[in-house]
Amino acid sequence: MNRLVVTKRYQCRRVLKRLGMSTMERLMRIRGYAPLTPCWVELASADPARAAQFYAELFGWESAGDRFKLGGRAVAGLTRSQPDRPDGWLTHLSTPDLEETLEQVALSGGHCVSHPAEAHGGRRAIVADPSGAIIGLWQGHDFAGAQAGGEPGTMSWPELITDDPDAAARFYGFAFGWLLRHEFGSGEWLNQAHDAVAGLAPGYRGAWWRAAFQVENIQVAADRCETLGGAVITEPSEAGLTAFAELRDPFGARFTVAAPVHHPVELTVSLGSLPAWD
Repeated sequence: MNRLVVTKRYQCRRVLKRLGMSTMERLMRIRGYAPLTPCWVELASADPARAAQFYAELFGWESAGDRFKLGGRAVAGLTRSQPDRPDGWLTHLSTPDLEETLEQVALSGGHCVSHPAEAHGGRRAIVADPSGAIIGLWQGHDFAGAQAGGEPGTMSWPELITDDPDAAARFYGFAFGWLLRHEFGSGEWLNQAHDAVAGLAPGYRGAWWRAAFQVENIQVAADRCETLGGAVITEPSEAGLTAFAELRDPFGARFTVAAPVHHPVELTVSLGSLPAWD
């Protein structure tokens, strides 16, 4: 028998975990999060009304009081900035026991910025790591966090920007049980189930957590941000299957937008000699 060689050309549709979930999951409302994984992101602004208008036009969000919604599902929060809650985006991690997590943070060298308080749908506290990067902790009652993911306009891959990844690895390892997979200045955080939950990128002059949102097209999002009065901090670029850009809204809050990039892949499969059929 002649050797049968089948060559098939196809588009690679795989989307990295940092950009969301599978097609099946995208059709569902998210109702829960694993402990100590990013579950919510909230913007504090001195002018919430104007900020709401900017993000509604950028991401297609609907403003609903202290929340932004996409197709009726909560995707981000909005609050007025306070002395203990400065302007900017704040990523939150889910926790089943807020007090226990706060104790672990303190034992690991971090400190509490905003003590536990009741919030819309749960309880929240804000903590800082030893380098000053702040992150929220969320214990949900009837609200677990963002109700949609893996589609344009939803929370994506948060990153810790730091000039001291070794110190960060010690703190987040002790406080949350995370493992840092780190190489060439960047990396990703794995939780205790070895799922990638966040990223790490090199920075300077301290540390901070950068929120990210998925969009359909990076260049369109960057251009739209500038048209609405914002700015492009880092021009759109690609890394593997991800395109990203760092933007700033008109009020100074920085964030990243990310989108999957589909590259064509040619696959050659050799099936060998096939037996003859009678």
